Amino acid sequence: MAKSAKLSGWMTALVTPFRDGRVDEAAFRKLVNWQIQQGIHGLVPVGTTGESPTLSHDEHKRVVEMCIAEAKGRVPVIAGAGSNNTHEAVELSRHAEKAGADAVLIVAPYYNKPNQEGVYQHFKAINDAIGIPIIMYNIPPRSVIDINVDTMKRLYELKNIAGVKDACGDLSRIARQRMAMGSDFIQLSGDDATALMTLSNGAHGCISVVSNIAPKLCSQLQNAWNEGDPKKALKIQDKLTPLHFATFLEAGVTGAKYGLSVLGKMNEDVRLPLVPMVEANKAKLRAAMAQAGLIKDETLARAAE
Repeated sequence: MAKSAKLSGWMTALVTPFRDGRVDEAAFRKLVNWQIQQGIHGLVPVGTTGESPTLSHDEHKRVVEMCIAEAKGRVPVIAGAGSNNTHEAVELSRHAEKAGADAVLIVAPYYNKPNQEGVYQHFKAINDAIGIPIIMYNIPPRSVIDINVDTMKRLYELKNIAGVKDACGDLSRIARQRMAMGSDFIQLSGDDATALMTLSNGAHGCISVVSNIAPKLCSQLQNAWNEGDPKKALKIQDKLTPLHFATFLEAGVTGAKYGLSVLGKMNEDVRLPLVPMVEANKAKLRAAMAQAGLIKDETLARAAE
């Protein structure tokens, strides 16, 4: 059964590098390998952080294929395949399965504002079209609609609906969803800053933007929690907290790409309507990276010159 797949731990919602307006395939492949080498537990290409709204279908599919090819089965790949067009979501999900993805991530259909029956039928259509696990993505601040607990419970009865990436902003939902669906229902935080709190409520991991920049620290936090050492996990969380907030001073992808550019992993190019971070926020992000130990403290470095 598809639901037996183990999809837990700290997973990176990968950015998609660009160069001269095109997907920078070399930088993307290097990013995938670096993430795995740093200990990250899974990879999630072409979600919103991967700038999927501005990728062509061909680019989207190519990024999924590259991620799977580079991962080589070392960690699971959950391919972004969501859309507010059910037919498009089915097409992208079928491609992800054919390419070898371990699961797909399907965002609640945004902007159209379907009722709960429409939400159910949207996910059911995708469920019926593929044979790999589906992780629902519930993010009402962006999609406007909420996949409510009753609808999740109904969807979980389908063969491929395996869990949820939860970014609804209500920390009590993890517990409520666990009570409704049971502990095998995979729950992944969609918010870096509160991920540790969701773990304490029974979540299984996080799909993270910040781990683009700090995969080792993020995976270490998850490992500490899994090993029954919440004090160590909290210590790592305190180290990461300034980075969580600095990365999201603007769109998370622009923070992640700038941080990666500071680390020499890629340039910070994004596609309109996004633009690179403003300089004042770049300085704040560098300071947070230094506090997390990812780069040298700039003030100390200047004093030593």
